[in-house]
Amino acid sequence: MVTGAMALAILMNLALLLLAASSVTSDASHMTSAHYEPTWPSLDKRPLPPWFDEAKFGIFITWGVFSVPGFRSEWFWDRWQGRKDPSVVSFMEKNYRPGFTYADFASQFTAEFYDPARWADIFEAAGAK
Repeated sequence: MVTGAMALAILMNLALLLLAASSVTSDASHMTSAHYEPTWPSLDKRPLPPWFDEAKFGIFITWGVFSVPGFRSEWFWDRWQGRKDPSVVSFMEKNYRPGFTYADFASQFTAEFYDPARWADIFEAAGAK
């Protein structure tokens, strides 16, 4: 079941991906019909697109329910329930009640400090277009 907080996180990530995609030029003049092999030497022969050395690129934000515990990364669930990383399992045992589930974090994901205007100011100051 997708909660309001989860939907907000999904929409945030989608909006950021669209923002990043819109900053990439649609000019395909740098494209070639060259054939490359799946090897590093072959791939290293490909030309760089013109914007590569000129543009600041790389604003990437992941923000979702995994942010509630604020431990590790967006791979929190995988490290906790999938791979059973001892440090993550221990963190959960020390900080949350027995039987606590990943879905239980959703009600705590309130985005109370979310300020999109501030984020936009920070991105703009960093040189994002």
